Amino acid sequence: MAFVLSLLMALVLVSYGPGRSLGCYLSEDHMLGARENLRLLARMNRLSPHPCLQDRKDFGLPQEMVEGNQLQKDQAISVLHEMLQQCLNLFYTEHSSAAWNTTLLEQLCTGLQQQLEDLDACLGPVMGEKDSDMGRMGPILTVKKYFQGIHVYLKEKEYSDCAWEIIRVEMMRALSSSTTLQKRLRKMGGDLNSL
Repeated sequence: MAFVLSLLMALVLVSYGPGRSLGCYLSEDHMLGARENLRLLARMNRLSPHPCLQDRKDFGLPQEMVEGNQLQKDQAISVLHEMLQQCLNLFYTEHSSAAWNTTLLEQLCTGLQQQLEDLDACLGPVMGEKDSDMGRMGPILTVKKYFQGIHVYLKEKEYSDCAWEIIRVEMMRALSSSTTLQKRLRKMGGDLNSL
């Protein structure tokens, strides 16, 4: 029996790979994935921005919230997860697939999905904490409102090429801000359970 338990424990530890804890850890691969998603968005550029300048809009990116130090650990993890989920939802639509190079779009969606899976390990333990729902509600609603404005804008512009170009640039700003948050979380010790 002791041998079986030892074998099971070894399998669990091996499945987390070298350098990973059983807690929440944003690995270097996670950070490389975030940078790769930004590169993919840059490569998706199909239009010169000049004809689309009249379509620009301030969507109210909650940049101070994402880049600043005002979020607690559970809020930061939740905001990061929500930003990535909403971005994936935005690009994983029929309208989006008609606007972009399919290969680049698929790579972007795969990268966003991988980042979300990495964060799921962080989000799970945080979700069980007492009173954390009320603390997260404001920041999550802010992120949802931001993305709702983007969806409304695309619909009003009838998913035009210029509208998608404006959104591509906006998502580069949003993901860049979320990368700043990820770096801040990682700098604070890597293991987010110890923040």
